Amino acid sequence: MRGAEGAPRTAGGPAAPEIHGHWVGSWASMPQLTEPHNMPPPPFTRDDVVLGDATLRQTIRVSVGGRNMRLRFSNAFGGAELPITKVSVALPDGGQAGVGSIQPGTSRPVMFGGKPSVDIPVGAQMVSDPLRFPVAPRSILTVTLYLADGQASTDITSHPGSRTTSYLVAGDHVGDTDLPGAARTDHWYFLSGVEMWAGPPTAAAVMLGDSLTDGRGSTTNGNDRWPDRLLDRLQSRPGTSGIAVVNQAAGGNRVLHDGLGPNVLARLDRDVLAHSGVQWLVVFEGVNDIGTADAVPGAQKQIADRLIAAYEQIVVRTHAQGIRVYGATLTPFGGNTMYDDENGYREEARQTVNRWIRTSRRFDAVIDFDRAARDPADPRRLRPAFDVGDHLHLNPAGYKALADAVPSRLFRHRPLPPAFGFE
Repeated sequence: MRGAEGAPRTAGGPAAPEIHGHWVGSWASMPQLTEPHNMPPPPFTRDDVVLGDATLRQTIRVSVGGRNMRLRFSNAFGGAELPITKVSVALPDGGQAGVGSIQPGTSRPVMFGGKPSVDIPVGAQMVSDPLRFPVAPRSILTVTLYLADGQASTDITSHPGSRTTSYLVAGDHVGDTDLPGAARTDHWYFLSGVEMWAGPPTAAAVMLGDSLTDGRGSTTNGNDRWPDRLLDRLQSRPGTSGIAVVNQAAGGNRVLHDGLGPNVLARLDRDVLAHSGVQWLVVFEGVNDIGTADAVPGAQKQIADRLIAAYEQIVVRTHAQGIRVYGATLTPFGGNTMYDDENGYREEARQTVNRWIRTSRRFDAVIDFDRAARDPADPRRLRPAFDVGDHLHLNPAGYKALADAVPSRLFRHRPLPPAFGFE
């Protein structure tokens, strides 16, 4: 949609984008099929429809800022068309995450092809029109949706591990400042991305992972996962202040097999290569593959070999798009009741994988999360001060240690080598 002088139109009027600008992913949540216990609470989930005549208000934290944004909504796992009646963007009350009220006068409508509503086909996503809405880096945004008819299926798309409180209320309250009596749930639904129009130096780094990157053990509404902490550090330094950190992780996710979300090899195109402005990828995933494979020598050798082959494929496919790939070593799980085994076969597989990550030179750089998180007195286990208590996941101090272990120099702009991508 374009204005009279050929400039792109936004919901707030004619846009004034930088001539050499581009779209950059500033926030994302990995789309997943919603499990029964993660569905919207009653009465917003019924046998034949979800969120019928309902308003959903969610808050997110963007990475980079800008004057113009656009939103992505996903129906990747919906069992029926997703009819969104209207959407708005606003600033939350107090600038805080997880609040149900917005700052008066800040709500702006989001459009799709110049219209307030959009019908998203099964398996598809829709990108909104550009919206003129100035946002500072690391701001909290409120996105409010109204679904008049709801989605006519109990298969819906969400991101259960939001660690952020959302609000649900009957009726159309998209523009309301407050939502008194709203139901609360700590999940995101339908919203899968926010992009900013930014200048050439701005680019995105995608974090591909499982619950350790999704932030299990972090603070609800605290935004203290390790990617959040890394973003804070990068944007505090002039040389990396234009880097967006895009978290594409989900609890329980695996590299090789579907589980909680599609496997990494299946979702790489959707969650990394199809996103805007990506220049770097960090791969920190594989512990769930090791932990769910049988604790016998043959099975663990096979899983280590297959993980290494999968990492090779991730590098090949990502390099082909001109994206640098960094490999993170797998952190310890000694003492975890589900993954640790008395004979140490799974630990041996972890060490095999980590040794390959460190020495193969297939990744463009190595980030040694194992070294940052392990107990020096017992390297099979997490450092006690970082352990959330299950000997697998980290607490906020542990996630800060992971973020601090990522060299900021990895995200400085450098020309690609002449033969980059020829594998």
